[in-house]
Amino acid sequence: MISRDLKLTSSASFRKPDVTKATQQDATATQQVPENYQKASFTKRHLFTLAGTFLLLLGGALTVYLLQPQFEQMNLGRMNTIGGMILLFVSGFLLLFRMGFLAYVGSLFFRYKPVDSVTDEELPACTVIVPAYNEGRQVYDTLVSLTNSLYPEEKLQLIAIDDGSKDDTWEWMKKAKELLGESVDIYQQPTNQGKRHALYRGFNLATGEVFVTVDSDSIVEKDTLRNLVSPFVINKDCGAVAGNVRVLNNQKAIIPRMLNVSFVFSFEFIRSAQSVLGSVLCTPGALAAYRSKAVMNCLSEWINQKFMGQPTDIGEDRAMTNMILKQGYHVLFQRNAYVLTNIPEKFSSLHKMFTRWERSNVRENLMMTKFAFKPFRNGSKLGTRLLLLNQWMHMLTAYPLFFIMIVLLVLHPVLFISSTLLSILIFSSLPAFFYAKKYNIAEAFWAYSYSIFYTFGLFWITPYAMATANRRGWLTRELPVKKQAA
Repeated sequence: MISRDLKLTSSASFRKPDVTKATQQDATATQQVPENYQKASFTKRHLFTLAGTFLLLLGGALTVYLLQPQFEQMNLGRMNTIGGMILLFVSGFLLLFRMGFLAYVGSLFFRYKPVDSVTDEELPACTVIVPAYNEGRQVYDTLVSLTNSLYPEEKLQLIAIDDGSKDDTWEWMKKAKELLGESVDIYQQPTNQGKRHALYRGFNLATGEVFVTVDSDSIVEKDTLRNLVSPFVINKDCGAVAGNVRVLNNQKAIIPRMLNVSFVFSFEFIRSAQSVLGSVLCTPGALAAYRSKAVMNCLSEWINQKFMGQPTDIGEDRAMTNMILKQGYHVLFQRNAYVLTNIPEKFSSLHKMFTRWERSNVRENLMMTKFAFKPFRNGSKLGTRLLLLNQWMHMLTAYPLFFIMIVLLVLHPVLFISSTLLSILIFSSLPAFFYAKKYNIAEAFWAYSYSIFYTFGLFWITPYAMATANRRGWLTRELPVKKQAA
């Protein structure tokens, strides 16, 4: 049930304020968007981390070379047992499957082309919805960046909803309203009900032909909205579009710096390939667009979704994507629709975010399986099913690989660690090369650091998420008790 609107009105009524002027008027200036990802600056800490990364990787490769007799002896020992033979066969099959799937994705990637922006006259009426919870001043920056978009003013509706924040988020939204006037309408939920409910309220208030959702810790470029919305004009079968997510806070902290390289590969390589099949599996919460008709067709099911008898309060983006795919629509990716978003800088917050994502993947892979192998849309469905099969392979092998890793780490620690480091050196070269070719060679080296970090620090996420898939909770964005009291 949507609560009574707590809509704030203002006498200000100008549109598209200049960010520079806003900066001059406000002591806490609007955060500037990093414009040039070609440049790379490194502190001593960054250089030390990268140097340590390559010392580890090269040390692992050297150790594998020096311990060849021990590797041969171990493999011969496996050949003499049934369990060892099964392990070698399964390992070989998984390697071939991964390599084959990667080659398939690569072939799709080279066929991908983003849709060029259509003219102002062709652009549809668009409603942008920004849910916010404990976001502080960042929501102000987000709203300003959206109003500076190169989108026809008369076709753009901007709605921001404070989901019962415990900090000063509402004050920053009111401040944005004072500056932006009729460009934005702001609302406040009486209590924190979750992002899904905030979006639900926004969808019901929206009047556009296309709904766009933007996270309140994100900054969009001026041409992002028009590029994001253009596929709906060109392709009548398009039901949703995923934006191209990059990391905003990647200047100092090491974790965001590593993830920025990972995001480029995940979006610009993987989602480009999925887009060719019309089956992007997840439209990210940071930036996504939906055909309003498609949303309204499944809105009741989406807001009332349950998993194992409990209301679902995570994975709203993946769930919406699934429900739109199920209707027979295509889901595409727009490489030229950039959004810069903040991500956790500390391990404690990062693993919670990854756990939430993986729990959502487990749930929605189960939901997708219910319709993906049925005639859910016209045309070829093989590619979509292969994408889902790859998701299932990731899930089904999580526990066996976790168990094998523990056993090898106990029985053959040196051989296991050295061979793992060599594998990281080899397989991380693909995302590193991809980033280097598109953006910056020096920054590309973070791909190797991230692989080590994930392999040895976050390997437990998928098994844990599968075992706890029924748990609720956003896990991040909660304020410390002292800050809440203040």
